[in-house]
Amino acid sequence: MPDGPDHVHHHAHAESSRVPMQVAIALTIVSGGLVALQSRINGELARELADFSVAAAISFGSGLAILALLAAAWPEGRRGLRRALDAVRAGRVAWWMLLGGVAGAWFVATQGLAAGVLGVALFTVSIVAGQTLGGVVFDAVGLGPGGRRPLSPTRIAGAALALVAVGWAVSAQLAEAVPLQLMLLPFSAGIGVSWQQAMNGRVRTAAASALAATFVNFLVGTAVLVVVMLAHAASVGWPTAFPADPLLYAGGAIGCVFIAAQAVLVRRVGVLVLALGLVAGQLATALALDLLAPTSARPVGFATIGGTVLALVAVALASIRRRPARHVAAEAAGASTADAPGGVTSGR
Repeated sequence: MPDGPDHVHHHAHAESSRVPMQVAIALTIVSGGLVALQSRINGELARELADFSVAAAISFGSGLAILALLAAAWPEGRRGLRRALDAVRAGRVAWWMLLGGVAGAWFVATQGLAAGVLGVALFTVSIVAGQTLGGVVFDAVGLGPGGRRPLSPTRIAGAALALVAVGWAVSAQLAEAVPLQLMLLPFSAGIGVSWQQAMNGRVRTAAASALAATFVNFLVGTAVLVVVMLAHAASVGWPTAFPADPLLYAGGAIGCVFIAAQAVLVRRVGVLVLALGLVAGQLATALALDLLAPTSARPVGFATIGGTVLALVAVALASIRRRPARHVAAEAAGASTADAPGGVTSGR
């Protein structure tokens, strides 16, 4: 029997979720808001230190310290880590699936390498383009824990609309003369972020613990960024002073929350809808921050507001799932009952 347009193909690693879709999407948007808040904090820390590598290492390292304390205090977290290692030894999880933190480290590194030259507008467009492409591909091949989610007209339209939304939101800030080849750095980082979300979701499924998946992500990312920091310090030296404002060191704690949330949510909404929800949340929170706590005297334009609203529409559009016809659903249910041991249907 042919699959419906949005039929989810359950691979052996696929895990179902009982979280209502509307709740999961709302939490995805909130998670995107936390990403924007962390970006504001880490950006300010890097500015105060005049060193992106130290700021990134502090963010990841402080998050790792928090997670290590939680794992030490919470036996289930330690059991989750053991389950993840057992899954790797048994071959249920490939070792490279533990490297999601590398993509997170690359994302942070590209902020320092490209954002200052491209400007926030083009940097954001490149990141979103990479995230959207990565979400489409990784959903199509079933890399995430929710199984394969084939393309459909609504998912394609939602992805395209998200790109239009971001382009519109930042259109007033676009620079005319930029090194376009440099845009490949944030574009690749955006693809990496989608891959990171899929990998963290797979580790979370194997470990049955969001804490374990988040700890592995921060452990790998911190290791990479410490190497980058040491190499950077060897060439340019260390910061001469550290800011006293404790809020500037909160990026790691915020990262712990949204990385864990994404590891849980990706199995319910898929990589693409997760990426689009994060985009919508980032735009909405950035808009709120610009209105309530602006960092410049430039007023918020209509394009920024309109692009943010359009991004929310894109998430809703991409999350639409067409239901199969009633007789098709009945046939599928009957086949499932016949195949299940003892005639008992196994639900999703």
